[in-house]
Amino acid sequence: MASKQRWQVLASDKLAEEGLSALRENPAIDLVVKTGLSPEELKEAIAGAHGLLVRSATKVTSDVIAAAPNLVAIGRAGVGVDNIDVEAATERGIVVCNSPEGNTVAAAEHTLAVMLALARNISAADTSVSGGEWKRSAFLGVELLNKTLGIIGLGKIGGEVAARAAAFGMKVIGQDPFIAADQAERIGVEIVELPELLERADFITVHVPLTKDTRHLIGRESLAKVKPGVRIINCSRGAVVDEAALAEAVRDGRVAGAGLDVFEKEPPTESPLLGLDNVVLTPHLGASTAEAQIKVAVDVAQQVLDVLQGKPARSAVNVIPVSPEALRALEAYLPLAEKMGSLHGQLAEGPLRSVEITYAGQLADEDPRLLTRSFLKGLLSPIIDESVNLVNASVVAQARGLRIVESRSREPEDYVSLISARVAVDGRERTISGTLFGRSDPRIVQVDKYRVDFAPAGHMLVSMHIDRPGMIGRVGTILGDNQVNIAGMHVGRGQPGPGGLSVMVLALDGPVPSDVMEQLLQVDGIETAQLVEL
Repeated sequence: MASKQRWQVLASDKLAEEGLSALRENPAIDLVVKTGLSPEELKEAIAGAHGLLVRSATKVTSDVIAAAPNLVAIGRAGVGVDNIDVEAATERGIVVCNSPEGNTVAAAEHTLAVMLALARNISAADTSVSGGEWKRSAFLGVELLNKTLGIIGLGKIGGEVAARAAAFGMKVIGQDPFIAADQAERIGVEIVELPELLERADFITVHVPLTKDTRHLIGRESLAKVKPGVRIINCSRGAVVDEAALAEAVRDGRVAGAGLDVFEKEPPTESPLLGLDNVVLTPHLGASTAEAQIKVAVDVAQQVLDVLQGKPARSAVNVIPVSPEALRALEAYLPLAEKMGSLHGQLAEGPLRSVEITYAGQLADEDPRLLTRSFLKGLLSPIIDESVNLVNASVVAQARGLRIVESRSREPEDYVSLISARVAVDGRERTISGTLFGRSDPRIVQVDKYRVDFAPAGHMLVSMHIDRPGMIGRVGTILGDNQVNIAGMHVGRGQPGPGGLSVMVLALDGPVPSDVMEQLLQVDGIETAQLVEL
């Protein structure tokens, strides 16, 4: 009788025993725990391993991966995978998985801890008493009861913060353009626009990913609009807050206090917030709880075990199982699908409701799930504060209430194959169609009813304008006067002759400053203008 398959799993960083015990107790697993290894020692230890468990200390370089001919899965007990060469792992067909949800409660609770510390001057009072002082009147605080909490970003962590704030009797308002009002209502949050949130909130906490749109979201312009005496908390991404602008607002009294767990540069040795009495600073402790460390260890240990047993990893960051034959037929279309999704996501103005994707022509003969997940990855990645990949894209979309419909057609019109994606947001729908020119040249060939032809790449300006003489020239003049170079232009007309609406897509050599975008929107006849980066 043939012996059962056995796998060796190496844990090269210290992980919670609760995570390792599931592997120790599995008769098919030989668990090896060796921590504190040098790169050479790691390469020697990993030589026979099928699975690898790490936290942040172990650096899984391409050399380490090359030294592990049997390696099938790498599990990172935490969120970030910066210490793993994911590209090298992907080239080897090694699944890399993480634990993106293990620290949700920890991060939410830390946000509330910082909020309470600000409200009651805990940090300054502790320093005073530890120094032998007893100045009760110097640390007059405020209650959370009946105060308004503004949450920017209502993903998993933002939602958990909202639930806990409600227990303190706070009024919770939130800003998140990609959550539906009924979903927000279920978690007790009133959806408002950002200017209203800034004006009404007594406390503001941010829980958004770091993107080009959220960098310095809390900066001089937004701080000028806040309610005087507001307290601001950031436990999400450091660069979402302009630390210099925040320090200035704290010093001049507009902001009564600030609490930060993350910084633009860590450690924040030169932050202007250092030394301010009414500022609470913590060293990136959002995920640092015993419970969170147990959760992430258990999660990744189970995922590595699943992969070894031929099951999919719940939070793989790089690959999705697909046959070599299917991959050969689809791989050239994967970048197109992702770019189409990203274009949709950046143009969407409101909560996403549904996605309907039609695969026409030769693509109708293939299983479309991989392409759909690639589209969803592009659609959701710019707008939500969690990792989206080809494995979890559908789950993430469904968790946000997004309805997904796939269909196939053998009538691709003028193309060998065509992908058409219609995305519905509150109030309107938009359809974008794309194909390949040749074997690997992605092109967008239709936006709504407008025929176009452009490569989805780089900085692009997408606008709707009234089709009349001089419109294109005015846009070009404004961009040229502001040193924004146009690399390509594509115009689609809705009807023959002037008078109707047309779509214009400009490929640019760089981004358009916000003040220049304002100039474009002031041009008579320009209906919309949006900057995207693909």
